[in-house]
Formats: sequence, structure tokens, C-alpha cells
Amino acid sequence: MARRTARRGGGDDPHALELSPHAASAMRSELPAVADRTVAAIIDEVPSYADALSGPMGETIRSAVQLALGTFLNLATRSDRGTPMAPALEGAYQLGRGEARSGRSMEALLAAYRIGARVSWRDMSRTVVEQGMAAEDLSLFAELVFAYIDELSAASAAGHTEELERTGRVRSRNLERLARGLLTDQPADAVVAAAERAGWEPPAGLTAVLLPEAHVRQVLSHVDERTLAPTEDVPGAVEGTGLLLVAGPTTKAARARLLGALKGLDAVVGPTVPWLEVATSFERALQCRRLELPGTVDSEEHLAEIVLTSDRNALADLRVAVLAPLDGLRPSAVEKLTETLRSWLLHHGRREDIAADLFVHPQTVRYRVGQLREAYGDRLEDPRFVLEATIALGIASSGPESPT
Repeated sequence: MARRTARRGGGDDPHALELSPHAASAMRSELPAVADRTVAAIIDEVPSYADALSGPMGETIRSAVQLALGTFLNLATRSDRGTPMAPALEGAYQLGRGEARSGRSMEALLAAYRIGARVSWRDMSRTVVEQGMAAEDLSLFAELVFAYIDELSAASAAGHTEELERTGRVRSRNLERLARGLLTDQPADAVVAAAERAGWEPPAGLTAVLLPEAHVRQVLSHVDERTLAPTEDVPGAVEGTGLLLVAGPTTKAARARLLGALKGLDAVVGPTVPWLEVATSFERALQCRRLELPGTVDSEEHLAEIVLTSDRNALADLRVAVLAPLDGLRPSAVEKLTETLRSWLLHHGRREDIAADLFVHPQTVRYRVGQLREAYGDRLEDPRFVLEATIALGIASSGPESPT
């Protein structure tokens, strides 16, 4: 008659099972071989571990398997159910963290656990049966094995998740610091060091894009993954407006794709500049936004307006000075002569072109130009005055509301 190799445990747990020392000794002697077979099965069945387990990582996993199985045997052979699981659980937790740092998914590790449970159960069950375990105890033994593996899996999953969250938080903070350094003109060596700490590979160029904050995530899915999306301490930030420092685009075609990704949004796109100079792209985008143009705006197409409105107070003063000779006339007359002077400057005095621009008869143009010559005299032939008047009046009808 086969000797009994297990007995029901006492205490509060009706499912407790305690292996006899003789059976446990036989199983413990098998641990190195079980660990080897487990590692071999994982290598064979989980592609992510095909190379990882052939070197030092393989020894780490093999040791972890032996530790886990050894802890299980200690639990299964002691009547004291308080046998500590902490070392095995801590090992599983750290294993999960290590896998996250290695870039492997939790799915791969859970697959390894499932394979480990299968191989371990197959080998251990064979051993306890050979040692005479009664049939009624075999199912309970299986429950204990797989419940134990579940606890280890949960510990690894917790470690994996926490490491991803921690490294994600750290990298996000480093990327925020990098963006702040770029936008506040910190020394180049400090910004380069910040990029290294963030694990961020600098692109050839960066492009500042202002857009509705609610659409930042949507646009991020269409641009280079190195794109920065700062949210903290953005200079000149306006509530509801987000900022992207888009990696690239460095070609006309790439810029067109970026503008296409922004289609339908009230967005402003700055120029593409070397990555360390992106503060200038950001400043240009801010200046362009002040033009209050609708839709998606390419700042490169509005350089003249940006230049003319970069100092609105100076532009307003210049406008007042240029129109001073018209002081004293009726407001309606000032308005007509101002638009005539602007068109005269832009069309180089060509009467027919001016008439078409203003939708008036050429004789009306001749009359108004005569009034202008009476008011301004020889100044209309002075290159300096022509330059100042062109600047003062040049965007009166194509830009935002004229300064007054």
C-alpha cells in the first residue's frame, strides 16, 4: 500500500494541503531540472524571450523560477501557514519592473508565467504521484500550484505597471523641462543635456504650432513621435490654446502634410527652424496669431503683415504722421483720399489700375490724386515719404483692423 504523501492542513483554511517531507524532498531535488525545462519552454514558445533568456537574463529567470518553486514547497510542507511569501513576491514584483525597463510587454511575461505553471505542474504532479499522493489530494494540489502562480503573476503585473507609470512620469517631466528650456532661450548646452535626460533624439528642425487645446491629442497622432507638447509654464500661453513643437517638417511636401493635418482648425503654424532655435518659431506664431486670421494660417504666407504689425503703436503713430496733411477735411473725404493714396502707392500711380481697385471712374481717380497733390505737394515724389506711407497704409484692407 502506497504511503500517504500529503495531509489536509488544519486551521481556518479547509483547502490547505501539506506535502510530506519525503515528497517535498523529492520535488526539491528536481527544482534545477524543472527550472531548465521551464526556461527552455519559454524560449521556445514566447518570441519576445528568444534572445533575452540566452544570456544573463536566462540565469535571472532560472533563479527566479527556483526561488518561486522553493517558496511554494516551503509553504506546502509547513503546518505553520504563516511561512513568508514576501521574498518570492518581491522577486516577481522586481521582475515585472525589469521587464518594463527592457521594453517588453506584460503580455509576454504573463505568457511566460502560464508556460511556467504548465511545465511546473506537469513535473511536480508526476513527482507527487510517484511518491504516492492520493487521488483525492491531487486536485487540491493543482489548486495550490495555480493559485500561487496567480499571486506571482499579480505581483509582476503590479511591478510592470508601476515602472511604466514611474518612467512615464519622469520622462514627461523631463520633456516639459526640455520644452521650457527651448522656449526660454536657455544656453544650448543646458538644453542638449535636458534632451539627453529625457531620452529625446533631436530632429533636424522644429515647428511651433498654436491650436485649440482640445485638438492637441488628435494632431499628435499625425505628426512625428518626437513632437513636444508642453503644457506647463508656456510663455504667452492663452487659455484654451495648446502648443506643439512639431518635429520637422523640413520639406515643402512635409509642411503641406502638416497643414493638411490641421485643416479645419483655427491653428497658426510658425516657420521650421533648427531645433535649438524653436523659440523664434514660437514667437513668430504668436505674432501671426495677433493678425486674427481665420482657419489654419501658415505664418510664412503673412510675413509682411507680421512685420508691419510687430509694433502696433509705432505703426499707429506712423499712420497719423502720414495722414497729417489731410487734417481738417471731412471724415468722408479723409476716408476716400486715404484709400486713394494707398492704391496710388501700391499701383505706382497707374490710373486705370487704381480705378479698377477702387471701383471708380478713372476721372474720379484723377480728381482725387489732384487733391492729394494739393495736400502733400512734393512729398509724393520723396522716396522716404513713399516708403513710410506704403508701410503705414500697406495693410489697411488686407490685415486686421487698422490702427487709429
